Amino acid sequence: MPIHEYRCHDCRRRVSVFWRTFAEAESGQPTCPLCNGKNLTRLVSRVRLVRSEGSRLDDLTDPSFLSDFDENDPRSMARMMRRMANEAGEDLGPEFEEVVGRLEAGEDPEAIERAMPDLTGAEGGEGLGEDF
Repeated sequence: MPIHEYRCHDCRRRVSVFWRTFAEAESGQPTCPLCNGKNLTRLVSRVRLVRSEGSRLDDLTDPSFLSDFDENDPRSMARMMRRMANEAGEDLGPEFEEVVGRLEAGEDPEAIERAMPDLTGAEGGEGLGEDF
């Protein structure tokens, strides 16, 4: 079932029109679902790809993934952590968000570790400065 995007020149809105078949989409006259206008221009839509978990994780092993990483810059560490979390596709919880937010603000990883000792899971464990 194709979905095409159009600009309606009557109500000046961007709208999506659902078609039953590709043939109908090519030969049919689109109608604005908001104002029933017929004066529409088809737009180029964004393309979205569905990727497997393996494909997303393979990207993490690509050396170019680390090309702009600077281990001495907390903001760079935060960008890397966000990219890795996005590739993993999982919600890592409020602690992750707090740590990354503090890194994005430029806070020193060791200061974050001292302020949040429960991050390591055990006393005397490895901290942020060593893990990241």
